[in-house]
Amino acid sequence: MRSLLTMLGIVIGVSAVIAMVAVGAGAQLRVEEQIRTFGANLLMVLPGAAQEGGARLAGGTRHTLTEDDSVAIGAQVPGVVSVAPSVRGTLQVVHGNRNWNTVVVGTLPAYLTAREWQAEEGRMFTDMEIQSAAKVATLGATVAGALFADADARDDIIRIGDVPFRVVGVLAAKGGPFGAGNDQDDVIFVPISTAKLRLLGGASQVNRGSLNSILVKVANADVMLTTKAEIAGLLRDRHHLSVDAPDDFRVWDPAAAMAAQHEATRTLSFLLAAIASVSLLVGGISIMNIMLVSVTERTREIGLRLALGARRRDIRRQFLAEALVLSLGGGVLGTVLGIVAAAMLFSLASWEVFIGPEAVIAAVLFAALVGTFFGYYPAVKASRLDPIEALRIE
Repeated sequence: MRSLLTMLGIVIGVSAVIAMVAVGAGAQLRVEEQIRTFGANLLMVLPGAAQEGGARLAGGTRHTLTEDDSVAIGAQVPGVVSVAPSVRGTLQVVHGNRNWNTVVVGTLPAYLTAREWQAEEGRMFTDMEIQSAAKVATLGATVAGALFADADARDDIIRIGDVPFRVVGVLAAKGGPFGAGNDQDDVIFVPISTAKLRLLGGASQVNRGSLNSILVKVANADVMLTTKAEIAGLLRDRHHLSVDAPDDFRVWDPAAAMAAQHEATRTLSFLLAAIASVSLLVGGISIMNIMLVSVTERTREIGLRLALGARRRDIRRQFLAEALVLSLGGGVLGTVLGIVAAAMLFSLASWEVFIGPEAVIAAVLFAALVGTFFGYYPAVKASRLDPIEALRIE
């Protein structure tokens, strides 16, 4: 019982380390997945914030970006591979007796090129359909599943708002949320001209030329900062902003933002592991305390062994081995408990967790080092006992 209570500190420490590292690693993997699914070398140009009565509204409320701006970026900024202007809004979509509320994005085929997004069935709309403002739509995987289940959606008719659209394709699932928990596959793409003329023009209360965003794909990650600065300079010139005037737009680098989030998550996971490791130190101190008590209780045993020819290093090894067994036993039990705790966090709280073998090995080895470190002093003290004095102890 005393040994189990002695191991309790190590058990709690190792389980806390395993659980916290699993949560931190899961968060890092989630951010990495977001970066991968969003696309490489992307910049987003967003409208600025409007002001009403001295109050600054949310970003995107100042409708300053136009389709001419997107054309100018593609034509005048070097290193740009593709430019995709877009408008968006949330509308109700109906097919038969099924309906779904989703995001409708009016854009160009270049949007999918920039996002490295492929059609699983059918196709994206064509330039001719954009010019004619055709009522065609390409569905994200989530919307297709909600409206059509396992049926083929191609060439079927859906109603977006009050307007009928023909489905020309279904996109491959991107997987994973992006932004504030939004499902990337919960979207419908329509030609930008159709969106402005038939769907989103009146709803968003913007003029026919304004945009919600411009997606820019850059050829090389090494020139991202340079391209970002050139886009900003071009738009300031086009919007006739004075030198001291603030930007009426924002050039956002999603990958840089997510990389910063990844680094912050990594730092937080290290911090959580460090805090949890304090329990290991407390467990090590309890091991040292119990081993010192054990040395006192077994003084006659130690004296008898020394009198019968045991060397001092044999006594030292005996007590070190006992401390190591306690710490390793606690490490193994703590590992099992930590894995169970991480699994419960995943199932009950829906937190992303990932338990790598290196985390388990590191926690157990650290527990063994703690036991060895805190068990060394009692072992040395036991080995230095005088056998004659030890045998006199009652």
